[in-house]
Amino acid sequence: MTAALNDAPPATPEEALPRRFGKYTLLRRMATGGMAEIFLALQRSVAGFEKLIVIKRILPAMNQDRGFIDMLLHEARIAASLSHPNIVQTIDVGQVDGTYFIALEHIHGEDLRSIVRQMKKKGVTEFPLEHAIAIILGMCAGLSYAHEKRDLDGAPLGIVHRDISPQNVLVGFAGDTKIVDFGVAKSDNQGGSEQTKSGQLKGKVPYMSPEQARGEEVDWRSDIFATGVMLFELTTGKRLFKGSTEFETLKLICDRDYPRPSWVANAYPLGLETIVMRALEKDREKRYQSAREMQADIEAFVRDAKLPVSSIALAEFMKGLFEEKLAAQKEALMQGRQLADIISQEIVHAEQTMTGVDSGRLSSHNLSTASGAIGVGSVPPPARSGAKWAFAAVALAAAAAAGTVIALRSKDQPAAAQTATAEPAPSKATLVIESEPSGAHIWINGEVRAEVTPATIDSLPVGKVDVKVGMEGYASKVEKVELEAGPPTKRRFTLQKGVVKLAIGGAPAGATATLDGKPVTLPNVEATPGDHHALVVSAPGHVSKTLKVTGELGETKKLDATLDKITAGGAVGAKTAAKDTAPQPGGSGKLMVSASGGWCNVSVDGKPHGATPTGTIDLSAGSHSVSCTDANGKTVSQGAKVSAGETTRVKFSL
Repeated sequence: MTAALNDAPPATPEEALPRRFGKYTLLRRMATGGMAEIFLALQRSVAGFEKLIVIKRILPAMNQDRGFIDMLLHEARIAASLSHPNIVQTIDVGQVDGTYFIALEHIHGEDLRSIVRQMKKKGVTEFPLEHAIAIILGMCAGLSYAHEKRDLDGAPLGIVHRDISPQNVLVGFAGDTKIVDFGVAKSDNQGGSEQTKSGQLKGKVPYMSPEQARGEEVDWRSDIFATGVMLFELTTGKRLFKGSTEFETLKLICDRDYPRPSWVANAYPLGLETIVMRALEKDREKRYQSAREMQADIEAFVRDAKLPVSSIALAEFMKGLFEEKLAAQKEALMQGRQLADIISQEIVHAEQTMTGVDSGRLSSHNLSTASGAIGVGSVPPPARSGAKWAFAAVALAAAAAAGTVIALRSKDQPAAAQTATAEPAPSKATLVIESEPSGAHIWINGEVRAEVTPATIDSLPVGKVDVKVGMEGYASKVEKVELEAGPPTKRRFTLQKGVVKLAIGGAPAGATATLDGKPVTLPNVEATPGDHHALVVSAPGHVSKTLKVTGELGETKKLDATLDKITAGGAVGAKTAAKDTAPQPGGSGKLMVSASGGWCNVSVDGKPHGATPTGTIDLSAGSHSVSCTDANGKTVSQGAKVSAGETTRVKFSL
């Protein structure tokens, strides 16, 4: 991942950085998306081991989404199986305080989109051909390895990246090229995960293959097409597919003839144009059949053209482009590292006496910073004489803020006078949870845990926590539990079988519904007692309605699911529209749904169809209700009229 330190947004007041995160130290937030946030982090171990890495931590809102967590772990499983110089390596995956994360190799470099932007700022009008070729060769090598990867039994994994684009190709300041983000990768060995199966459009529209743009099954040749698009753009300086809208871009990919590179760039090499056009064949059977085959042709072109392709030259090109940014990054990194040094110190227990510290080095201590981060392991400060006492002064200030007294001595001070008393480091508690029946889900302070009962949960904070246990068909139980250090705290919950009955009235004929995203049958629906639920009712030709509901064990709730009808002029009241109801035309058509400003999960007439952009959805001709639910749970709806034999496209602005 790129280490764009000076571009990173500042830490929020709720999370001062640097801070400890399990065995890592988060130094700087690099980026935040709709589902996860990216941090530059420090990994330390014994014998002075120190390494920069990248932590991809899912956002709290997504931490309770089991489908997304499964997708994240799927990403980690795919990426962890890949070990190649041109693919960013996955180092670790796990949980800290119930939050899932992936630890990735840190690449000191920039993505291709940032490189092109920096070239414009510097007045560099043309991407040097030899550097463009070096980058594409690295991409081909990485993709070839991923596409041909097999499991331990020798069976092909069938990995397809599906999002090859400038944002996902990094060029390091050492001249190396790395492919990142297998988050939307497809593997034949997914264990049935529906999040990444075919029929859903994944990736960035201008780099989609024709089959991917049509929502068809994709294979490794889709990645080859995207690589061809990038080769065209890097070597001509022109975008290949750029419509005024995503729909227009899709039409350019699927319906139009592609320009040859020589049409837009003077003196374009004929041998390279042949490679580009073969990679861009609309018919994938005529395309390169492997990334290795494309790589071989490019290498042959390099030899014939005597191009000076060199990773050393590429590194110098990168350093020249980002000279000022590199200096700023170095300074920011030094500041973050010094703060990380303070965090990683340990304070002695109250009963221990300090024997002193020579030359300003702190003895064994556990320094709790104002942000609440706790260091693990003793790491000495940098051995720079001019900074020794400055470092000690910062440590003293932080210790004083934490209510801790630390005594220091120099060679001129008597050791007998140097003693310090420190409060013990905050302890952690262990909670053992059982339930009858077993297999219940667990929430700690509102966050769902990965474990189910019976479970032993370690490293919980000492003090009061809210514990919730629940499962489908039973009333949830909530209890405030006082956790103490020492022996595990044990709790056993007996769950009472029963439901909340929802009586749905007013829904039009043919209406469908989902409860918390799962299809249910109207008019009588059962829900888990004590929980908050979202019931979405939809019907052809009507605006969907979302009803929020909660109830107690054995309670019956009556809900009004009257829907407004969609007309040519928009939505009108159901009672007014009822008399205008017209029979639906016969036949069937197709629907495609996209979104700008983010992504959302799509439902048509109450039936889920995955994330945007969707593939083609087969529907009966007539009016349908389309709903879009973003990462924050906000749902918007609109009507769509599908004509027989045609494809209708709907776009949401998020």
